[in-house]
Amino acid sequence: MARTVTGLGLTLALFTGGLLTAGAAHAQPVTEGTVAFDGDEGDYISGGRSYSYAADTDRIQVVGSAARGLVDVNVSGTNGDWWSISLAAPDGQQLKAGTYEGATRHPFNEGNAPGLNHDGNGRGCNQLTGSFTISKISWGPNGYVEALDVAYEQHCEGAPAALRGQVHIKNPAPPVELSLGVGVSVDGTASALNGRATVKGKVTCNKPVRVDVSGLVTQVKRNILIRGSYATSVNCVPGAPVAWSAEADPTGTTPFQAGDVEVKVTATGYDTDYQVGVSASDIAAVHLTKVKK
Repeated sequence: MARTVTGLGLTLALFTGGLLTAGAAHAQPVTEGTVAFDGDEGDYISGGRSYSYAADTDRIQVVGSAARGLVDVNVSGTNGDWWSISLAAPDGQQLKAGTYEGATRHPFNEGNAPGLNHDGNGRGCNQLTGSFTISKISWGPNGYVEALDVAYEQHCEGAPAALRGQVHIKNPAPPVELSLGVGVSVDGTASALNGRATVKGKVTCNKPVRVDVSGLVTQVKRNILIRGSYATSVNCVPGAPVAWSAEADPTGTTPFQAGDVEVKVTATGYDTDYQVGVSASDIAAVHLTKVKK
């Protein structure tokens, strides 16, 4: 999963990325919530028993998809129980408040059928039918689930016996997404000693992050194309632009020379809150001054 941001000229404002993938986000610990279910006599999953778990005593995690079409709730009980509950919207839709009838086993539901699957403790359905009603769901970025209240019912293998459950989740407000900005300075140097071009610029961020900066320097002199790549890393902190500088080694035998070059740059960082990559880019005309070192 990645977010891409495009820089404009030498501006160093923070850029906000757009989501490029519909994959699942990482598991979020549930800070406040409960999972409870019971089943009729003859229900294979529950065995006709009642179960109840709370986030303050048991481990409950929730995973939402970035496309907001799927939520998985995972329970690890202090008594050794483990359960998984999947709720999926019909293809191409987002989960929102409402009733979803005609659910079939996720992830094998297709078309307009919503998906449902409650399994665990070594038991699962080969086929199932059911429904669920979401009374509240609140999404954050990248599939972050801030709140979820849902009641569901499922039947294994067409049996009349039902499993009925409820999930209630309340998480803190979602963390801010990582945003990066990057720019290229309009001046650089061309070394008469080793033929390398030194380029520089600045990066910005809205939360602390290691930023990898890389790019390409291109120059045309006397109909000769001169190119060289560069890479460096800086530790970015919010509040002020952070300078970067790197050397580009020409790929051929012709050195970089004094004059104008095109510099492309990409800055990338990793948003640990959402476990996604973020990038920003820029392109600029830079004038190289010849130096002897």
